[in-house]
Amino acid sequence: MNRTISLTRTAFAIRGSRVRRAFMAVAAAALLALSCVLAGCSSGSTGADSSTSPAADGAAASQGSTLRVAMELAYPPFETKDDAGNPEGLAVDFIRDFGAAYGYDVQIENTAWDGLIPALQTGKADLVISSMTITDERKQSVDFSDAYAMAQLAILANANSGVASIDDLNQPGKKVAVKTGSTGDVYATKNLTNAEIVRLADESACVTEVVQGKADGFLYDQLTIYRNHQANPDTTEAVFIPFQDAEEWGIAVKKGNTTLLDQLNAFIAQSKADGEFDRLTEKYLAEEKKAFDEYGFKWFFDFE
Repeated sequence: MNRTISLTRTAFAIRGSRVRRAFMAVAAAALLALSCVLAGCSSGSTGADSSTSPAADGAAASQGSTLRVAMELAYPPFETKDDAGNPEGLAVDFIRDFGAAYGYDVQIENTAWDGLIPALQTGKADLVISSMTITDERKQSVDFSDAYAMAQLAILANANSGVASIDDLNQPGKKVAVKTGSTGDVYATKNLTNAEIVRLADESACVTEVVQGKADGFLYDQLTIYRNHQANPDTTEAVFIPFQDAEEWGIAVKKGNTTLLDQLNAFIAQSKADGEFDRLTEKYLAEEKKAFDEYGFKWFFDFE
């Protein structure tokens, strides 16, 4: 009898212990759930901090933190491709550094030159960085950041053309090759009214026209002219005599996107102060910088 009572008491004790442990487990789970609610935590969410994501207030807000960047990957060493076909170049590094600074996942879309501004207007891109000169005409369609580079036009002349200045091109019978829609095209249209303007889709086609003697000269920035003269020393001459003020290159965004524009301007200002442009020059343009210094040219990142 005593043994039976003892066993019964033991059974109740064991059962009670199990009940207490179950109760404590439920209570702990309830406390954890309450603390999560109070702290704003949940799986798959960043809670209150998500509203302060860099992308939340910018043009890329509809894409989370993705920043869609349009550029024409046809202008080395600023915008080009590596051997595997991936985006590469000075502007590519620059915009990726911007993305890292503001928490964006940068996605670069290779876009034909004449499709860059339409990509912004139709919402296919959040910004354009493609060695694009800031002009009043383009300002009617997009907003531009502060200048991140400076450039001047020069002439790649056929070696037998007799062209030694811009005035030599502005003559009846002279043919001037320009990339359609470029500032060389704009300048030639306004100022070389006596010459025949040959508009082509890209700069390589313009260079070919000059090398083959089908055009007397090609108007483009000094770096392009310098590089293509170095590549074709027997058939071309480079004319670097300045015939206009330095052009400013800017980053274009959709009109009214002030949040992204402010971020870009802040990063450009910081890059001018902290040596970002010097690092990019050393990586991509060290030899060209030496040549520009020898010629006395204004460098791309000389903002004075």
